Amino acid sequence: MSLLQVCSHAGHLPLSQVAAVQGRVVLADVERVCVVGSGNWGSTVARIIGQNTERLGDRFDRSVKMWVYEEIVDGQKLTEIINTRHENVKYLPGVELPSNVIAVPDLAQAASGATILVFALPHQFLPKLLPTIQQARSSNAIAVSLIKGMATGCDISVLMGANVADEVARGDFCEATIGYRSKGNAELIKTLFEQPTFQLRLIPDPVGVEIFGTLKNVIALGAGFVDGLGYGTNTKAAIMRIGMHEMLRFGETFFPEMMKDTILESCGVADLITTCFGGRNRKCAEQFARGPRDWKQLEASMLGGQKLQGVSTIEHVHKMLRDKQVVGRFPLLDLIYRICMCACEPEEIVRSASTCYVAD
Repeated sequence: MSLLQVCSHAGHLPLSQVAAVQGRVVLADVERVCVVGSGNWGSTVARIIGQNTERLGDRFDRSVKMWVYEEIVDGQKLTEIINTRHENVKYLPGVELPSNVIAVPDLAQAASGATILVFALPHQFLPKLLPTIQQARSSNAIAVSLIKGMATGCDISVLMGANVADEVARGDFCEATIGYRSKGNAELIKTLFEQPTFQLRLIPDPVGVEIFGTLKNVIALGAGFVDGLGYGTNTKAAIMRIGMHEMLRFGETFFPEMMKDTILESCGVADLITTCFGGRNRKCAEQFARGPRDWKQLEASMLGGQKLQGVSTIEHVHKMLRDKQVVGRFPLLDLIYRICMCACEPEEIVRSASTCYVAD
């Protein structure tokens, strides 16, 4: 469940309590930023934002608060390490964080008065966090989601793309996509994030941006199975092509307002390529194909505290397919689900590939 789902599902906060619906009525004099999340990607974006707020002091408060789930690392609190050594030694080791990025273990304190909320943490934590954020943030706050979940069409800007966190952190050139409904909010977010080596494109399709940014994690599981079985790039390319078709079909089936051309952006085909050749989902799926066939064990042993997104996503996606009675139109997604959850042998990803042909 993503930020967008949490905001729209009954029993959770409505979207209007998290971000402005059609842009702000009153602009903030100085924007105050809170990054909710401090893992590999959260620390990377905090580094970018900290550099930019330092440079753009007329528009943004220099200090960037980063909420950190407190952990003990080598006998010391992680927040203390970040605030004294300016390095997240657990999730982004070897990369210096700006001194104006302040690690805060108390969520209410981190979000207090925030006018821009940047969500960069596993979606599993959201339901418990949002009520506290609602009480603490500015009444004029806007939000941007960097979470790989499932879109529902709610009005929160979404930023996704072919962005391996370690490469972004060391300054390698890359692109990302911001999907928006309020262009004014998206332009502000672009100013906050963009750098010469981190270029952003704005498109009025938050649904498509999140769909493609989410489903690529599922297709990456299939790519990982191929790698674990010892097949080459021809086989992986076939799985990726079929997967891209099913990503488009999924969007058309469940979110007809989605723009098909969005798949040509960084959040689409570029992110699919990057994730199918690197990233945690491909990595864990490769090992899954070789054994052991235990996702929780692989996550614990291989990801250093990070969370695996693709497996929980395919569970949700497959339920949507079953509920709408369209499983047969998504043979690859169905196959990946059965390998992940139903003890189907990973070898089926290759044996059944010819039956996964997706016609227009």
